[in-house]
Amino acid sequence: MSEQGTRAQVGTGEQARPGQPAVLVLEDGRAFAGEAFGAVGETFGEAVFSTGMTGYQETLSDPSYHRQVVVMTAPHVGNTGVNDLDYESTRIQVAGYVVRDPSRIASSWRAQRDLGGELARAGVVGISGVDTRALTRHLRERGAMRCGVSSLDADPAALLAKVLASPAMVGADLAPEVSTREPYVVAPAGGERRFRVAALDLGIKRNTPLSMAARGCEVHVLPATATADDLLALGPDGVFLSNGPGDPATADYAVAAATGVLAAGVPLFGICFGNQVLGRALGFGTYKLVYGHRGINQPVQDLTTGQIAVTCHNHGFAVAAPADGTHTDTPFGRVAVSHVALNDGVVEGIACLDVPAFSVQYHPEAAAGPHDAQSLFDRFCELMASGRKGTP
Repeated sequence: MSEQGTRAQVGTGEQARPGQPAVLVLEDGRAFAGEAFGAVGETFGEAVFSTGMTGYQETLSDPSYHRQVVVMTAPHVGNTGVNDLDYESTRIQVAGYVVRDPSRIASSWRAQRDLGGELARAGVVGISGVDTRALTRHLRERGAMRCGVSSLDADPAALLAKVLASPAMVGADLAPEVSTREPYVVAPAGGERRFRVAALDLGIKRNTPLSMAARGCEVHVLPATATADDLLALGPDGVFLSNGPGDPATADYAVAAATGVLAAGVPLFGICFGNQVLGRALGFGTYKLVYGHRGINQPVQDLTTGQIAVTCHNHGFAVAAPADGTHTDTPFGRVAVSHVALNDGVVEGIACLDVPAFSVQYHPEAAAGPHDAQSLFDRFCELMASGRKGTP
């Protein structure tokens, strides 16, 4: 399905009227009535929930949410409005937006526009007045699934037929749809370059290269389909694999690029989708989680130090690797699981013990916070400086 098919079907940016009816229908047939919020229209995507109580603008503009209808578990959304500085990409990325109680005013001194109007201008269809608690419990029990939101047709049966005809997330190759089309460079803060980083943009957020630039990195951001030769031709001190949307099992191009970087012995760091890509390059499989991890309050433990960090997540897939404290022999030497999610034991990081590479499943660059994991960028810099093996 094209991007147009996953977003509003009206191109006028018409904003919903107060009290205008809308309906959300899940692929298992359960329907939720509410009021139109944002753009008038009809949209389809994977229904997922985010547990963050703040940072909704970062969520909306995160490319990893491409083709997903995001349900906010926080009941009150929109009170700080939106502004131009908090966008993590060039536009709103979600396919649809579901909130319980949108704020009627934006009270922050940083607000430039209100949330409902911003969604309408972006052509993003939403729904409000929904029992998001019941919807979230349903998704936790049944799993993330396809859904449709419509303020054009209130007939759940008709909308369900369209939902069932929409594409699933499993098998979806989405990174090239959100990646940059042309390479670009983010200069180091202060102008003094310590390292050159080649970043593979699989759906990168703006704060990621900025976080590296703050540490003296000159970041060259390349399209998702860039090859290992393209990355290495820059003569980088390190290579970065970004976050992004879709099924990692489809990203053979990125896996091939990561494999080439590993073979060249250049330090490599990946986050989120990049963690899954590195996992595949090392020979591990990936699988879809029942409902995924999304939000800014996810506890993760570093198995080496025992330290627990509260982290930002946005992933529906995970790496299938043993998290029992042992190491796995791979074509690139020994690999160990370095981090696990404390809520469910999902692998949240892997570290190569014989080549300079490591990755985590969460977001150390989280702009709205938390900032517990920012030191991972320092570890990457240390790895580039030393040329020694990756550390968990």
